[in-house]
Amino acid sequence: MPDEAVPDADLDAFLALLAARRSPRTVDAYRRDLARLSAFLGKPLAQATLEELERYTAGLRAEGLSAATIARRAAAARSYFRHLQLLGTRTDNPAAELALPPRLRKLPRTLSPGEAERLIAAANGTAPRALRDRALVELLYGAGVRVSEAVGLEKNGVDLEERLVRVTGKGGKERIVPVGRPAVEALRRYLARGRPFLDRRHRPELFLNAKGGGLTRAGAFLILRGLAEKAGLEPARVHPHLLRHSFATHLLEGGADLRSVQELLGHADLGTTELYTHVSDRRRRELYFRAHPHARRQRERGNDDTRPAHDDLDGRGGGDRVADDARGPREERTRGPA
Repeated sequence: MPDEAVPDADLDAFLALLAARRSPRTVDAYRRDLARLSAFLGKPLAQATLEELERYTAGLRAEGLSAATIARRAAAARSYFRHLQLLGTRTDNPAAELALPPRLRKLPRTLSPGEAERLIAAANGTAPRALRDRALVELLYGAGVRVSEAVGLEKNGVDLEERLVRVTGKGGKERIVPVGRPAVEALRRYLARGRPFLDRRHRPELFLNAKGGGLTRAGAFLILRGLAEKAGLEPARVHPHLLRHSFATHLLEGGADLRSVQELLGHADLGTTELYTHVSDRRRRELYFRAHPHARRQRERGNDDTRPAHDDLDGRGGGDRVADDARGPREERTRGPA
């Protein structure tokens, strides 16, 4: 497909308006996706037809792009045409009529409670950066915040007395998240004995890097990778969003209701949070197959045992086998000290 977008004043105006509401990363994603569509069309987006959009998405499928990527690019176009409708520039939204390939929702990978504790325990020490790392991992796991929310926290965004954190999520939406006592204690130690030694530039951010600047997302990835290696976990498997997945799953396994978990995570759609219930169901299924004598695999019984195996719960055989975990989000490749 062509890769050079044509000049488009309407598109520029849409992106400028979007920048007032969304984060820079979100605006950049919209810009890239809409520029690709513009390059394909070879004309301003406002003139696109449904047939042209269908040829565009067909080309994306032919390139082997995933259903999630195609859906994201179509969603960007849908938002743009909705904007034109509000302005009265167009009366229709051709992107809303697109037939998209079904998206396979993969179960998020999680740490077990024991693995989470090992990861946290690996963040020991009394040096300023060690105290920062402990506070960071405790917050990511104890409050389930996104890494962008954690590194975007300001020093005054944490109320240690009330054990609350004020975070700004997607779309600039603010929410209040409670944090547990271990996270509060880790934050208190970091603020008293760690952050003052890192704060060389008098920055407002809660988490600072070794040079006194605000900690970045890439820096947080690097910290967790180092802690995973110390904890004896697979470093490539551990990333900030894994702790968010683990936070939600462990809450549900502990009896929390779905709506409360949705609010804690800041999900706009309850369906997104419901994905974690499938992880909990899978773990219960694994426990059943390991623990119940009538659910064990036939080969675990004696050779003279001719009773039929009862591990085929869904009628397809291999009832003790559970689908492999889906891969976590693509990790950022980082270098250098955090």
